[in-house]
Amino acid sequence: MAEIETPTPARAFELLLAGNQRFVVGAPEHPNQDATRRAEIAPGQRPFAVVFGCSDSRLAAEIIFDRGLGDLFVVRTAGHVMGPEVLGSIEYGADVLDCPLVVVLGHDSCGAVGAACAALEDGLVPAGYVRDVVERVTPSVLAALAAGRSEPGEILAEHIRHTVDLLLDRSRVLAERVEAGRAAVVGLCYRLADGSAQVVAARGLDVTADSAR
Repeated sequence: MAEIETPTPARAFELLLAGNQRFVVGAPEHPNQDATRRAEIAPGQRPFAVVFGCSDSRLAAEIIFDRGLGDLFVVRTAGHVMGPEVLGSIEYGADVLDCPLVVVLGHDSCGAVGAACAALEDGLVPAGYVRDVVERVTPSVLAALAAGRSEPGEILAEHIRHTVDLLLDRSRVLAERVEAGRAAVVGLCYRLADGSAQVVAARGLDVTADSAR
């Protein structure tokens, strides 16, 4: 059965966290993954959340949030770094598809964050376009270090917060929707070992950020 067509940002966030909790305890329901759902959404999509996450193979949004077809509008890049095409994709999900929630999804042991830290420490930068990814992550690492936060979890949390702020700074469309209460942007950190997604930043939603560990 289809979810509420136009949930509030808070309700959309509840749906997402409820699915993650089912995944964590090993009791997924695998909703909206059958032939009925496939036929139901063939004429058009109405996802309830945009998930902008890292491309890491261990970070499949529909699995870790226990959702199905048509539920999530997913955008992924290594280290969840942004360019115009990414911003356009997120704006499409938020504005055209009317998603009330945008999630920035990072994770521990992120290769892009680790590479940026290593580049600052030893001066060795990857070749090719991987270098561009590392350079886009570096400002987050520098900001964390400048604030005295040098633990891996602290640096990762800073990168997620930086991405959330960058989204709202660069996208007037998204910022206006958040200001009007029509959308919220939340930064989550996924823990590879236990499968949980912890809040590290929230804009337009009254939720408490967890301590980065």
